[in-house]
Amino acid sequence: MAKTIAIVNQKGGVGKTTTSINLAASFAVMKRRVMLIDLDPQGNATVGSGIDKDHFTHTTSDVLLNEVAIADALVKTPGGYDLLPTNNELIVAEVKLMQETQQRENRLKQLLAPILDQYDYILIDCPPSLNVLTLNALVAANSVLIPVQCEYYALEGLKGLLSTIEQIQTTINPALHIEGLLRTMYDGRNRLALDVSQQLLNHFPNRVYRTVIPRNVRLAEAPSHGLPVFQYDEKSQGAVAYLTLAGEMLRRVDERIMETA
Repeated sequence: MAKTIAIVNQKGGVGKTTTSINLAASFAVMKRRVMLIDLDPQGNATVGSGIDKDHFTHTTSDVLLNEVAIADALVKTPGGYDLLPTNNELIVAEVKLMQETQQRENRLKQLLAPILDQYDYILIDCPPSLNVLTLNALVAANSVLIPVQCEYYALEGLKGLLSTIEQIQTTINPALHIEGLLRTMYDGRNRLALDVSQQLLNHFPNRVYRTVIPRNVRLAEAPSHGLPVFQYDEKSQGAVAYLTLAGEMLRRVDERIMETA
């Protein structure tokens, strides 16, 4: 049964899509069956996965509007994971979902149900806003991974997101939990980055990953080549960081299993 993780932050430019692509590819390298859902109308996860967002048969929009099954819309990527691709047609699906009055927040969860046993991990790259698409992701997910850029406004934006997650836990998806907070675009030479990082550790001591994603030129370049960073430059700091993150997440799962055994 797949573990479904929504990668969410309502603030743009914090590394959601970079994390989605490279975490999916890292899990795939570790022989896990992985699907990545591009739920952002910008389609950056699609392009960054090496897929031309204007030249495929079906999209996330078609799936959400019940025009095609997820299994028929998936494409294979160079990174070794399956992708549910997206382009700006997703805006149409978003508008139509907003007009519905019943079960609109459950659409993605219902559509995923038939294929959960085919994957170990399903990752959802969410748009940089708390809209009906993000709500669908949070209802469908088991947990939330929150990339946090180590800058001045990071903690302020985080409060609003955690409040939204708490509301969903109490009303729609009681099983939803915080998978972890991931420090991204980290520069240890920057005093502000150090201060924000320490604040995150102080406020969320058991939720912040040990792994830190550094500012890295190769991470920025890889999407333009349609490749995960470890395929673009496997020795880069970014590649090592995301492989390390995947390993840390798998160890956490093993530790939870041992605690409940």
